[in-house]
Amino acid sequence: MTSQNTPPEGRTTWSMDETGQVATILVDRAAKLNAFTPTMLTDLERAVAEVEASEARVALVRTAGEKVFCVGADITLFSQLTSVQMWRDWIGVGHRVFNALEALRCPTIAVIDGLAFGGGLELALACDLRIIADGARLALPETGLGTVPGWGGAGRLPKLIGAARAKEMIFARHEIEAARALDWGLVNAVAPAEQLEETVQQWVTDVRASAPVANALAKQLITASLEGASPHLIEGLAGGLSLATEDLREGVSAFTDKRDPEFTGR
Repeated sequence: MTSQNTPPEGRTTWSMDETGQVATILVDRAAKLNAFTPTMLTDLERAVAEVEASEARVALVRTAGEKVFCVGADITLFSQLTSVQMWRDWIGVGHRVFNALEALRCPTIAVIDGLAFGGGLELALACDLRIIADGARLALPETGLGTVPGWGGAGRLPKLIGAARAKEMIFARHEIEAARALDWGLVNAVAPAEQLEETVQQWVTDVRASAPVANALAKQLITASLEGASPHLIEGLAGGLSLATEDLREGVSAFTDKRDPEFTGR
C-alpha cells in the first residue's frame, strides 16, 4: 500500500471498508522501511481500541510501501534509551500494544508483502492469521545487535513452530522464506505477489462468512486452551453462551432452509 504526507516519525491509522465489516490497520513509515517509533506504537494502540469498539468482523494489518512489511523497531531510537526507559517505555509499551492487538475480538490477518524482521515479524505474530507473498522473508535478528526479541517473539513464535525452530531463528538469525514458513506453520497461506490481494480477499470472505460472535468465542477458546484452561469446561461455557445468540438461530434456520446465513453479530 502507498501513503502520502507521512510525518518523519511515521503513523499508524485505520479505516473501515464500505460494508462496515472489514477494518484495515496501516503501519505507515515506508521511507524508513516501516521501522516502529513511539508515535507509531501509540497510534497502533489507539487504532486497535477503535477497531475493538467497531462492528468489524475481520481486521487486516498492512504496512505502507513495497517489498518491506516492517523491519521492526527503529534501532537509532531504542539504542539511545537508558535501561529503565528500554524496559518501561519501549518493551513495556510494545508488549501492551501487541497484546491488545492479539486480544482483538474479531479475527486479524497480517498481510506480509515483503521483509518482516524483528518487531515486524512480532507484529505479524500478534495477528491470528498470516498471509505472505512468495518473495517475502521472515527473521528475528535481534541477537546480532546484542539484544533479544522484545515484543513477544520469544513467547509467540515457539507456540507456532516449536522451541527448536524458534531457537534457530533467534540464535542463528536464519531468514525463513515463504515456503518454509508455510511448512513450519508460521504462516497460513503463500501467494505469488501478483495474486496476494486476491488471496487475502478470499480469506476475508471466508472469515466473514462465519458468525461474528462464534468467531470471537472460538478465538477466546483457543487462547484460553493454549494458556492451560480445560477445553471441556470452556467449550461448554462458550457453547451455552452461543445458544443465546440470534446468530445461532439464524445459522440453524439457514441450514434447514438450505440457504446462506445472514449473520448480524447479535
